[in-house]
Amino acid sequence: MTTLDASDKEIIARRVAQELRDGDRVNLGIGLPTLVASYLPASIRVHFHSENGIMGMSPLPGEGFDDPSLTDAGGRPVGAMPGASAFDSAFSFGLIRGGHLDVTVLGGLEVDEAGHLANWMVPGKMVPGMGGAMDLVTGARRVIVAMTHRSPAGAKVVRQCSLPITSIRRVDLIVTELAVIEPTMEGLVLKEITAGVSVQDVIDATEARLLIAPGLPIRVESRA
Repeated sequence: MTTLDASDKEIIARRVAQELRDGDRVNLGIGLPTLVASYLPASIRVHFHSENGIMGMSPLPGEGFDDPSLTDAGGRPVGAMPGASAFDSAFSFGLIRGGHLDVTVLGGLEVDEAGHLANWMVPGKMVPGMGGAMDLVTGARRVIVAMTHRSPAGAKVVRQCSLPITSIRRVDLIVTELAVIEPTMEGLVLKEITAGVSVQDVIDATEARLLIAPGLPIRVESRA
């Protein structure tokens, strides 16, 4: 897996949080996506879901509030909003497969030009499987991939995934520390770049072909 420094994690999580809307039911995947809840605008209320059986997760209110029976899907202690509900795995996956989640935010190992996500098999590592990712990519109304733009092995936005894909469904948005990219039927559209990053920087860090959106905006957060 790629190791992100704190500034890159924050840049990605802050930008993903801007995509969420008041009242959304949102699943946060293991790792980087769980940070998104900490950057939610104060003006909106979002209902965070975890496939292990909770709707209404929140960051811990402070030290000493850890409860081993209240965690996200990665086992990290979380809090609960007033009105939160807990349920079993069957009900949780019924919500996912039934199309009742507005957004899922997942980490990624690769995304290709067709918008296919590969996010569950790490070469040379023993992993138990894809977990709920297959259901989430297929069932959520909107799929956002939050990941670093490159790994030590090379580009992660590629022409064709070399790893097993998670679903044949095209994801809706890719957010990295360098850029925001939208997969479309025509290809991958570069929609936004980070301050201090040039379009050429993004092209050089990307294996896949990119279509450049007209009037490309610059993301406010700087990598400096």
